[in-house]
Amino acid sequence: MDHYSDRLDGIFLALADPTRRAVLSRLAGGPASVGDLAKPFTMALPSFLKHIRALEESGLIRTSKQGRVRTCAIAPESLAAVETWLAAQRAVWETRSDRLDRFVTRAQQKDDPT
Repeated sequence: MDHYSDRLDGIFLALADPTRRAVLSRLAGGPASVGDLAKPFTMALPSFLKHIRALEESGLIRTSKQGRVRTCAIAPESLAAVETWLAAQRAVWETRSDRLDRFVTRAQQKDDPT
Protein backbone atom coordinates (compact mmCIF):
# COMPACT_ATOMS: atom_id res chain seq x y z
CA MET A 1 0.00 0.00 0.00
CA ASP A 2 2.89 2.40 0.73
CA HIS A 3 4.29 2.13 -2.80
CA TYR A 4 0.79 2.70 -4.23
CA SER A 5 0.26 5.65 -1.90
CA ASP A 6 3.67 7.13 -2.73
CA ARG A 7 2.92 6.75 -6.43
CA LEU A 8 -0.41 8.53 -6.07
CA ASP A 9 1.24 11.29 -4.02
CA GLY A 10 3.72 11.88 -6.85
CA ILE A 11 0.98 11.88 -9.47
CA PHE A 12 -1.22 14.34 -7.57
CA LEU A 13 1.78 16.55 -6.84
CA ALA A 14 2.54 16.67 -10.57
CA LEU A 15 -1.12 17.38 -11.36
CA ALA A 16 -1.21 20.26 -8.87
CA ASP A 17 0.70 22.53 -11.25
CA PRO A 18 -1.29 24.29 -14.02
CA THR A 19 1.62 24.14 -16.47
CA ARG A 20 1.83 20.38 -16.09
CA ARG A 21 -1.92 19.98 -16.48
CA ALA A 22 -1.74 22.06 -19.67
CA VAL A 23 1.05 19.82 -20.98
CA LEU A 24 -1.07 16.72 -20.26
CA SER A 25 -4.06 18.31 -22.00
CA ARG A 26 -1.91 18.93 -25.05
CA LEU A 27 -0.56 15.38 -24.96
CA ALA A 28 -4.10 14.00 -24.88
CA GLY A 29 -4.11 14.84 -28.59
CA GLY A 30 -1.02 12.70 -29.19
CA PRO A 31 2.75 12.74 -28.67
CA ALA A 32 4.64 16.00 -29.10
CA SER A 33 8.21 17.23 -28.94
CA VAL A 34 9.40 19.15 -25.89
CA GLY A 35 9.96 22.18 -28.13
CA ASP A 36 6.36 22.10 -29.38
CA LEU A 37 5.05 21.65 -25.86
CA ALA A 38 7.13 24.58 -24.59
CA LYS A 39 5.99 27.08 -27.27
CA PRO A 40 2.81 28.35 -25.54
CA PHE A 41 4.66 29.10 -22.29
CA THR A 42 6.66 32.23 -21.51
CA MET A 43 9.25 30.46 -19.36
CA ALA A 44 12.80 29.58 -20.35
CA LEU A 45 13.35 26.09 -21.71
CA PRO A 46 15.35 24.89 -18.65
CA SER A 47 12.41 25.87 -16.43
CA PHE A 48 9.98 24.09 -18.73
CA LEU A 49 12.16 20.99 -18.69
CA LYS A 50 11.70 20.81 -14.90
CA HIS A 51 7.98 20.39 -15.54
CA ILE A 52 8.64 17.66 -18.09
CA ARG A 53 10.95 15.92 -15.63
CA ALA A 54 8.31 16.11 -12.87
CA LEU A 55 5.69 14.60 -15.18
CA GLU A 56 8.08 11.86 -16.22
CA GLU A 57 9.16 11.06 -12.65
CA SER A 58 5.51 10.82 -11.57
CA GLY A 59 4.92 8.33 -14.37
CA LEU A 60 2.33 10.50 -16.12
CA ILE A 61 4.38 10.79 -19.31
CA ARG A 62 7.14 8.92 -21.11
CA THR A 63 9.82 10.56 -23.17
CA SER A 64 11.93 9.20 -25.95
CA LYS A 65 14.80 10.77 -27.81
CA GLN A 66 15.53 10.44 -31.49
CA GLY A 67 18.52 12.47 -32.56
CA ARG A 68 18.14 15.88 -30.94
CA VAL A 69 14.37 15.68 -30.54
CA ARG A 70 12.81 14.53 -27.28
CA THR A 71 9.21 13.42 -27.71
CA CYS A 72 6.67 13.13 -24.88
CA ALA A 73 3.59 10.91 -24.69
CA ILE A 74 1.03 10.20 -21.98
CA ALA A 75 1.54 7.03 -19.93
CA PRO A 76 -2.08 5.87 -19.59
CA GLU A 77 -1.40 3.35 -16.82
CA SER A 78 -0.65 6.19 -14.37
CA LEU A 79 -3.93 7.85 -15.23
CA ALA A 80 -5.62 4.49 -14.65
CA ALA A 81 -4.16 4.43 -11.11
CA VAL A 82 -5.70 7.85 -10.43
CA GLU A 83 -9.01 6.74 -11.92
CA THR A 84 -9.03 3.64 -9.69
CA TRP A 85 -8.38 5.73 -6.59
CA LEU A 86 -11.06 8.26 -7.53
CA ALA A 87 -13.59 5.49 -8.20
CA ALA A 88 -12.95 4.07 -4.74
CA GLN A 89 -13.43 7.51 -3.18
CA ARG A 90 -16.60 8.05 -5.20
CA ALA A 91 -18.00 4.73 -3.97
CA VAL A 92 -17.34 5.68 -0.34
CA TRP A 93 -19.06 9.04 -0.71
CA GLU A 94 -21.99 7.62 -2.66
CA THR A 95 -22.55 5.09 0.14
CA ARG A 96 -22.44 7.88 2.71
CA SER A 97 -24.85 10.06 0.75
CA ASP A 98 -27.21 7.09 0.30
CA ARG A 99 -27.23 6.54 4.08
CA LEU A 100 -27.86 10.24 4.65
CA ASP A 101 -30.72 10.18 2.14
CA ARG A 102 -32.31 7.20 3.94
CA PHE A 103 -31.91 8.94 7.29
CA VAL A 104 -33.52 12.16 6.06
CA THR A 105 -36.35 10.26 4.35
CA ARG A 106 -37.12 8.30 7.54
CA ALA A 107 -37.02 11.48 9.63
CA GLN A 108 -39.44 13.17 7.25
CA GLN A 109 -41.79 10.16 7.35
CA LYS A 110 -41.82 10.21 11.17
CA ASP A 111 -42.62 13.94 11.18
CA ASP A 112 -45.43 13.60 8.61
CA PRO A 113 -48.74 13.26 10.56
CA THR A 114 -50.68 11.76 7.61
